[in-house]
Amino acid sequence: MSPNPAIRIAALYRYPVKGLSPEAVESAELETSGYFPGDRLYAIENGPSGFNEGVPRHLPKVAYLMLMRNEALARLRTRFDDATHRLTVEENGALAVEADLGTEEGRAALAAFMTGFLPQELRGAPRVLSAPPGYRFTDSRTGYVSLINRASVAAIEDFVGAPVDPLRFRGNLYLDGLSPWEELDMVGRVLEAGDGVRLKITSRTVRCAATNVDPQTGLRDLAIPKALSDHLGHADCGVYAEVLAGGPLRAGGGLRVIG
Repeated sequence: MSPNPAIRIAALYRYPVKGLSPEAVESAELETSGYFPGDRLYAIENGPSGFNEGVPRHLPKVAYLMLMRNEALARLRTRFDDATHRLTVEENGALAVEADLGTEEGRAALAAFMTGFLPQELRGAPRVLSAPPGYRFTDSRTGYVSLINRASVAAIEDFVGAPVDPLRFRGNLYLDGLSPWEELDMVGRVLEAGDGVRLKITSRTVRCAATNVDPQTGLRDLAIPKALSDHLGHADCGVYAEVLAGGPLRAGGGLRVIG
């Protein structure tokens, strides 16, 4: 399968708090060897995990509140302000909590809200963790930037016989211009943007039960990993990439395959 050189960035998203709302951005300034800006800056520990912010090490996502097991999180609507570190959380259209995650008091306020919101799903007292420099709360140890091929999502709609919101896959770059599943054959290749950004595709993304949750309703209404396995023999959809060269990316911008 030959990669299509006319790839377009349909949308850019970040997820400031692991498991909480996606946020669309028009542009992002990537740093060489860095993560997607503003992505997975915080996580909510589900009981003691042993995470040490001074000496961070990657932990499995089950250490945190996340959609794979805590689908009720999708019912919340959150907004994060970079300048003030303030997170606004709405439940059923009403303000539930507003917290400055840059302070201990703000992180404690968010943890207290989660104690009341998910009382039956906690393994211990929740704690809001802040990612130290050079670390993010990604699912993969090398999950620097995640890419989703929207044609593959459309193919999944045929598998399950229902509409599938691409945001179920919680990617950073949503791409048009590829054939279904073409991204899976691009591991090892490099994508280049017009302003010099270069992304090396490093691995496929294995999907988990989080994709079964409708990001709008919080209902666990589909069986996407099973559908992938039944039709393709694997549960992969999307890829991870490493930032070989930083610079700006913009929604609507183009990418081309090099090398």
